[in-house]
Amino acid sequence: MAAGSAAELQPVAQVTQRLQSLLEHAKSIKPQESIDPPLQTSELLPEIDALHDDLDSKADSNYKLNVVETAARGVFYDQIKSTDIHEAGFVRIWNLIDILVVASDRGFAAAEVPCYFIEELLDSQTTIGCRKVFDYLESRRERLVAKDFHKKNLIFLRSCNELLRRLSRAEDAIFCGRVFFFLFQTFPLGDKSAVNLRGEYHTENMTKFDVSEPPDAEEMEVDKKPAEGDDSNKAETPQPPTKPGGKATPARPPKKTPEEVVLSSSELYPIFWRLQQDFSQPTRLFAKDDFATFKKGLSQTLAKFKKTPTVVSAKSSGDKRGVKRKSGEDNPEEDAADHFADNYNPKYLTSRDLFDLELSDLAFQRHIMVQALILIDFLLSLTEQAKKKLKDVRDSSNPNRSVLYGFTLSQEDAKWATDTRQTINDYLINSPVTNSGRFYHRMVETILTRDKNWARWKAENCPSIVRDPVSTEEELQARQGVKNATKVRRVPLRTPGAIDLSFLDEGQGGGLEALKDSGRFTTPSVEELIEGVRTDKLDLEMAMDDAEKMSLENSISNKTWRALRQ
Repeated sequence: MAAGSAAELQPVAQVTQRLQSLLEHAKSIKPQESIDPPLQTSELLPEIDALHDDLDSKADSNYKLNVVETAARGVFYDQIKSTDIHEAGFVRIWNLIDILVVASDRGFAAAEVPCYFIEELLDSQTTIGCRKVFDYLESRRERLVAKDFHKKNLIFLRSCNELLRRLSRAEDAIFCGRVFFFLFQTFPLGDKSAVNLRGEYHTENMTKFDVSEPPDAEEMEVDKKPAEGDDSNKAETPQPPTKPGGKATPARPPKKTPEEVVLSSSELYPIFWRLQQDFSQPTRLFAKDDFATFKKGLSQTLAKFKKTPTVVSAKSSGDKRGVKRKSGEDNPEEDAADHFADNYNPKYLTSRDLFDLELSDLAFQRHIMVQALILIDFLLSLTEQAKKKLKDVRDSSNPNRSVLYGFTLSQEDAKWATDTRQTINDYLINSPVTNSGRFYHRMVETILTRDKNWARWKAENCPSIVRDPVSTEEELQARQGVKNATKVRRVPLRTPGAIDLSFLDEGQGGGLEALKDSGRFTTPSVEELIEGVRTDKLDLEMAMDDAEKMSLENSISNKTWRALRQ
């Protein structure tokens, strides 16, 4: 009689029975009905190694692995159909996956099977249930990636990306962060899976705002007749002519430059939010008109920021749960970090009624200025000087031309970008409210500097950053060099090139007694000095060169001065 399903096949049924036996044994080893601690599988190794004992020894390895996977899926589906993830009995699923991880490491199950089960759990559970699955995934991360990661990486990436699509960035921000951290810790630093090789921008994330004009306030009816003393309708006082016979002209107020003009909030509102189009798609600025509009809008925004009194949003008392700090301790850097962590906004609020409050919020201003810094750095990477640094990349055999743009920023625009960047940096450093400006600016600059290195790596088409292992010969040479550098050396009796100090030996010279001779320290008499002067003068007449003459003249002056002193 033919089997109705794969589970009814004899080999599958036999492996299923062994898996059920393993789960019963695991229950006695781990009485806790929770994810942690992990199942200690050392006592289960004999039973795990016997998973293939009931199978045909002549069958190939793929057949055996498929049988184990089919049996494991049957046990897995039966369990999740009958047990909710929040019930205590769901620990059998965690134990099953732990057993399959060990079985895959020992070659009795396919390496991808545990990852497939985790992916199906994430797909079948609600957001709350996914948190529980992710608790398991985080606690077993090192064990899961320890072996055959090249077979599991795509499953991890696919399941985490799908989970991120389901989560709300506003309501599940912390959970999204956990998913990202898991990916960062799991995948190697030089992995290409998270690299946007084609340089595509996230243009779907559009910022919607009110494009209609704000309603004008009702004008009050006033008497059009000017009041006494009102000079509003009077002509300005004419200025005396500067030239004889010239006409007097009324005085004109000096025009403000565009940088000095500070728009009202209602006027700035559409200009400000249209900047998000440029931030989300920087290549729009390759068009001359769009770039001119961006420069004007950003300059007006920075001018408004400088003139707007800023405040730091007050934190509620419950925001410091889990933060340990000594009483009276004040750390401005930690306070700043706490404040900006609490002011995380995954989506901007673009209501006109909130615009004034947003402009006065220091965290909001910093978000916008960091966006501007990122875009300005992108523009500065397109200058002629910056492109010269990438000439070797462009001339290489395999550059990533998707991120090597043909547009070149003009010198005038490059100067504007440099000046604007410096203006933003100065504003970030000189924070008007908190004293954390330098710390915040240093953090931003560090991130942007590292991002430039990643951008170059992407332009080089992401070459491998893994170094080859050191060869045995190089290691032996290094060890021998260390031994030679640190071995004890005998000091030679006479170092080559040293001064001969043998004249210090007493020998037959009398040693210290010779130094006590009165002739060594007795002051010469006046007669002796005069005689010496005469001798020097005779020698001076017969001197051969200028150096000898100078030496004799100095000797004569010295002896004359000493004779006059006595």
